[in-house]
Amino acid sequence: MTQSIPSETGRPMSAPSWPALRVDSWVDTRETLHRWLQIVGKIQLVSTPLVNHFWNSALQLSARGLRTSLMHEGDLAFDAEFDFVDHQFVIRLADGKRATVVLEPKSVAQFWSEVQAALGSLGLVCTIVPSPNEIDPATPFAEDTQHASYDPVAANAFWRQLSSVGRVFAAWRAGFAGKDSPVQLFWGSLDLSIVRYSGRVAPAEPPSHVPHLPAWVMVEAESRENASAGFWAGGGQEGAFYAYAFPEPPGYRDAKLPVGHYDASFGEWILPYEDVRTSADPDKTLLEFLEGTYGLAADLGRWDRASLDVDPHRLDVHLYRGADRTTLY
Repeated sequence: MTQSIPSETGRPMSAPSWPALRVDSWVDTRETLHRWLQIVGKIQLVSTPLVNHFWNSALQLSARGLRTSLMHEGDLAFDAEFDFVDHQFVIRLADGKRATVVLEPKSVAQFWSEVQAALGSLGLVCTIVPSPNEIDPATPFAEDTQHASYDPVAANAFWRQLSSVGRVFAAWRAGFAGKDSPVQLFWGSLDLSIVRYSGRVAPAEPPSHVPHLPAWVMVEAESRENASAGFWAGGGQEGAFYAYAFPEPPGYRDAKLPVGHYDASFGEWILPYEDVRTSADPDKTLLEFLEGTYGLAADLGRWDRASLDVDPHRLDVHLYRGADRTTLY
């Protein structure tokens, strides 16, 4: 399977759908992009109603990068998207007006200024807390001239990593009938995540040691018993998959799984991205990790799996006909 990515000249070329992207090869770009994403995530946070666990503030994968949901400022409906194909940030009004900011090497302070100007040109006023979260030091966006890198090839490879991960996450999500999250990117920690819930209230979340993360944020985020999984671009050699259970049931960290290992320092199961990428069947390897870690959380936590787990192909006989999967509905 291949996809198009920019070459060094910015033109499309063929590349694998599970790209290799060494963590240490794009540190400066990742740290700059992380802060740019936080600016836009905060705009979405103040322009949408609160949804449980702050799902309203998370970013979604798109065919060109990462996008917001539909937002509102008064009577104005708008959305925004990081386009990692043409390398631009676009703000779109429902009436067709739009404003763009070029994605290129520039400081966080400059990006902040250009985004504010783009919002103003469209008549949008979005007042946010103008400094990052879960990052130390939390230099205000308008003052951050240190982070000023943007490698378009690395940014596109990161998006293609997320795209492949998101496809597998979505397939796994289809096997659950209970409450679960969308596949979404949280801009605070810069991870793509998927969460399943047992339906029970969770005990109070202990204080977080993450910098510039208020305690009340984690109280809301972990308010229900859950089995979480995700992909973090900053872990391992090429990024890492993680999984955890909250609350963690006895025996969870002591089990053995075909793929991945439990890291006591993180309190999470870890599977290096490169182990998935180089396996004979990356999709299958990642699904084994997702299903294995969820199975531990659900079985040891005594979830009602008989009512929560479903066959994602249960309606194929009604929906499709033949090998070409011609639709019947």
